[in-house]
Amino acid sequence: SNDASSGEVNDQLSRVILFEDVTEFLFSLSSEEARFSLICQFIDFYGGKISRWTSSNSSSWLDRIMSLEMISNDISEDLIAISDLANKTQNSSHCSLESLLGSMHDLSQRPGLVKFLKNAILLSLDIFPRNHILEEAVLVTTQMYTAQENTLSTPANASRALAKNLLKKDRQDLLLCGIYGRIEARHGNIDQARKIFDMALLSTEGATQDLVRKVPILYFWYAEMEISISTSRNNSDSAHRAIYILSCLGSNIKYSSFGGPISRPLVLRARQGFKEQIRSLRSAFASGCLKEESVALICCASLFESMTSGYSSGLEVIEEACPFSAESHTLEFEELWMYYIKLLQKNLNQLSLSRVWPSILKGVQTYPYNPKSYASMLTLSCLYSVPNNLRLTLDKCSQRDPSIVALLFALSFEWSKAGSYNRIHSLFERALADDKLQKSVLLWRCYLAYEAEIACNTSAARRVFFRAIHACPWSKRLWLDGFQKLSSVLTMKELSDLQEVMHGKELFIRTDIYEILLQDEDDI
Repeated sequence: SNDASSGEVNDQLSRVILFEDVTEFLFSLSSEEARFSLICQFIDFYGGKISRWTSSNSSSWLDRIMSLEMISNDISEDLIAISDLANKTQNSSHCSLESLLGSMHDLSQRPGLVKFLKNAILLSLDIFPRNHILEEAVLVTTQMYTAQENTLSTPANASRALAKNLLKKDRQDLLLCGIYGRIEARHGNIDQARKIFDMALLSTEGATQDLVRKVPILYFWYAEMEISISTSRNNSDSAHRAIYILSCLGSNIKYSSFGGPISRPLVLRARQGFKEQIRSLRSAFASGCLKEESVALICCASLFESMTSGYSSGLEVIEEACPFSAESHTLEFEELWMYYIKLLQKNLNQLSLSRVWPSILKGVQTYPYNPKSYASMLTLSCLYSVPNNLRLTLDKCSQRDPSIVALLFALSFEWSKAGSYNRIHSLFERALADDKLQKSVLLWRCYLAYEAEIACNTSAARRVFFRAIHACPWSKRLWLDGFQKLSSVLTMKELSDLQEVMHGKELFIRTDIYEILLQDEDDI
């Protein structure tokens, strides 16, 4: 027994991590960009809602996609839209991928984690002041936390109180005003949102040059808010307000609160002003150093043309200003492209396939890891294209840039179609032929879920499970999938053996296996 106890002690000591064990892996982040990326990845890891902080072509984004074990929220939104469209055209009601795999980072029952996340983001704002991505993240997280707590405060009141508190510390944080205004608008407080935006734009007079440079972002958010109100409520007053707001930016005149529809000469003046301002950005386009505020300016010009001359003119503003190329890999270029695609999709009924398809295909080639690329392509194809043509295109894209994103959208297109088993099986096997994708837990989970719950092929599901735990033995979620989906297929001996293997890999779970084994011992 002494030998056994000493063995246990030695085993415990071997698990203690000493500083000397990790010192060669420690490093410092010297650049602000790297530190900010780390903070954003931290928020994303814990399930916080945060705007995109890096290009989908960056190595950190690719690592994020490869490490997924569940479908992330940003991918899920587009997959759901495609699934709904495919089911509508097929009159089908199959289970979606998301429903089979579960939602990622469900924080609805974890108020403690949400509170921790909120406090962590607040601390990071001391290091990254006036960072609107983090400011929006902390306000949204505050709403999530308040919604879970049994308090008299509503989510809107909680985010409003925090926004006011942050603005007291820095009254010149104009973009925080914009975020605050947008959140008020989402809660239906339109008049309050307008007051906030007006206050921010009126206070730009005398602001520092750094703040003034960011003003186009504020104009863009305000105009988008009014357009959204105009669309949802069929409100012509909001449309006039949006045109007026945009005209102030285009004409480069001092902002004043809306007083009524603008005159035709002011429209012409604003149009000319936008052209001159965009012309001054040519050097930035050439060098690939496009700034966030420059993207907002181009989007404002496009919005203005769309509202005063028609959607076609709005598209041409972006096409002439920014010919997307293989070098357009920065986040700013990608944001501009996403806005362009959004405009295309909004006006699909008025555009021909030959007008839209080349732009969408170019986007897929330039941003092959962006869910919006495939969502736009599948949306268009579901409406206008022959399924076989789309399959050929998707196969070419997957061959050129193999990714779990491409696979998920190819699957969403086939998921609800009758007689698609061979095609789906082929998609999985071709993806797994890629050495990198073979290490994707999400890919294996999709494959196992399909065989077990859609195809109902238990022998195939069993084979997939054993291949999966061989390829990704570190994933507890993958092991749990196998136990849950194959509990009626695996023998008691196999379940026990698998449990031992997991224990050897230091993956510990509580399952019914223990109870079953104990019951067997009692019976003996």
